[in-house]
Amino acid sequence: GFSVDNATLTRFFALHFLLPFIIAALTMIHLLFLHQTGSSNPLGLTSNFDKIPFHPYYSIKDLMGVSITLMFFILLNLWEPRILGDPENFIPANPLVTPVHIQP
Repeated sequence: GFSVDNATLTRFFALHFLLPFIIAALTMIHLLFLHQTGSSNPLGLTSNFDKIPFHPYYSIKDLMGVSITLMFFILLNLWEPRILGDPENFIPANPLVTPVHIQP
């Protein structure tokens, strides 16, 4: 029959450990090639006149998006701090009753 052995688990864990590093390396290689040659244009134009530099335009745009999202979650947490909490946290504690999932 089918069984998961120690060798299978070792390979699986090794793959899951190495996979982020492989993805990061491939991303860096992709950015290197993209930086050297530039991205393709659907119109086929290769002039530098129409290109927008990544920094500062897109860097500031990304920074603004992250800032707005972070501000939204901070304000949500300040105005309604219990909105994302577990409903069981609002049940008053009874010291005479043990919860069902706790067995003596």
